[in-house]
Amino acid sequence: MCLKRNLLLIVTYSLLAVLTLLLCPAIGAESLDLNLIIQDILNGDLSQIDTDIFIDQRVPRVLLAFFAGSALAVVGNTFQVILRNPLATPYTLGVTGGSSVGAYLAIAFPAVASMLGKVGSVQLMSMAGAGLIGVLIYTASRQRTGLSMHTMLLAGVTTSIMCGAFIMLIRYLTKPHLLVSLDRWTMGRLDTVGYSCFYSMVPLTAIGLIMIGYHIRSLNHIALGEEMALGHGIDVARVQKYCFIGGSIVTAAVVSVAGPIGFIGLIVPHVVRKLSGYDNRIVIFGCFCLGGAFLVICDTIARTIIAPTEIPVGIITALVGGPCFIYLLVKRK
Repeated sequence: MCLKRNLLLIVTYSLLAVLTLLLCPAIGAESLDLNLIIQDILNGDLSQIDTDIFIDQRVPRVLLAFFAGSALAVVGNTFQVILRNPLATPYTLGVTGGSSVGAYLAIAFPAVASMLGKVGSVQLMSMAGAGLIGVLIYTASRQRTGLSMHTMLLAGVTTSIMCGAFIMLIRYLTKPHLLVSLDRWTMGRLDTVGYSCFYSMVPLTAIGLIMIGYHIRSLNHIALGEEMALGHGIDVARVQKYCFIGGSIVTAAVVSVAGPIGFIGLIVPHVVRKLSGYDNRIVIFGCFCLGGAFLVICDTIARTIIAPTEIPVGIITALVGGPCFIYLLVKRK
């Protein structure tokens, strides 16, 4: 019975992800002739305007949104397990704050960022900021017996506050006409042309997700308590270390490209556990599919609801995710 239920859940999550990836590229401010697009793709002719919009704008944007949402949801569930804190998110440990400081420096001081090259300076500095904060938190939390999750959580909150102060300082020093770009990045951005952003995000994201996926079974034991996990022969400190490193890598890769998109890492794991139970083998797969589908749908709403103007996707995720999370809390009570 349990096997049949798990298979049904896997099929349901997979269908949701596939349908989202197939349908959302066809939705947009500009109506496209899908029959013409299919014929052009089959004939190898990508010069038509409709086909160009579909291939070079909508498909890469949907792929970027799907894998960013998937990664954030998986990391959110992982951090909630290893920290044993239901409010933990990919941003709890301060990695997002460091990434934001790096991106702000690149946007606010383009002359300095240009030394890294014209392409990807924001992404490179965002990754550098996230890496610096990650190393700082890891060093502060390291003990002889392993990592102190309590210290890690406090260090993450503290560094987030410090990064917030640096961000305000940068905003104060930057030129007024650049403040719009800073605000736009803060609200989350998935507008992309071509596949360069997607390709730059996938390798590091894949490495981090593999590090987490390797410890799925151990996460099930840790979810029941560290003492019980130790009794089952689980090296808790090792699992926590690699899951933290993997989650930080994923968060840095996503935030450097898409900005600090919130609520996905918080709300999606709770919804999946509500539907699927607490087996992390199913929960992580469900988070991957549902998190990706959720962000793609939110981005589709953001770029069509007041077309041709776009709403930053971070606003949509907060407006949708906030009430959903409150509903879950009330229902749980």
